[in-house]
Amino acid sequence: MWVDFLRWSHVIGAAVLLGTGAGIAFFMVMAHRTGEVKLIAHTAGIVVVADWIFTASAVIIQPITGVLLAKSIGWPLMQGWVLWSLLLYIFVGLFWLPVVWIQKQMRDLARDALRKGQTLPARYFKLYRIWFACGFPAFFAVLGIVWLMVSKPAF
Repeated sequence: MWVDFLRWSHVIGAAVLLGTGAGIAFFMVMAHRTGEVKLIAHTAGIVVVADWIFTASAVIIQPITGVLLAKSIGWPLMQGWVLWSLLLYIFVGLFWLPVVWIQKQMRDLARDALRKGQTLPARYFKLYRIWFACGFPAFFAVLGIVWLMVSKPAF
């Protein structure tokens, strides 16, 4: 029963990480493409909140449920697909932490431009390019983690 709960919690956490990450990226890219400062400011505000509520919660839950699940089932943490999952998780975190800060900066820059009736500053576009570039390795690494969890390949 405990293992089933851990497995369920871990799968839900993975779905939240993957789904929220993809959703946040999609809505931010779509807002950015409009070039409308008001829409970008509003969407960036929602993106920052969603990242803190959903992604941060899942980021905390995933390693806890993963470690407890591995220990309950008897999977060694430091070998095979479990180790690769943990390494990829750290890799994703190295991209996610700066992205959280970047999203907040983009939100603040868009809100400031909106309040002043100005266009988005060059700094916003620079941050957007970095944010966009960080999304690809993180997204593919999350897909890799899900693949490892599902297939459990022997290394």
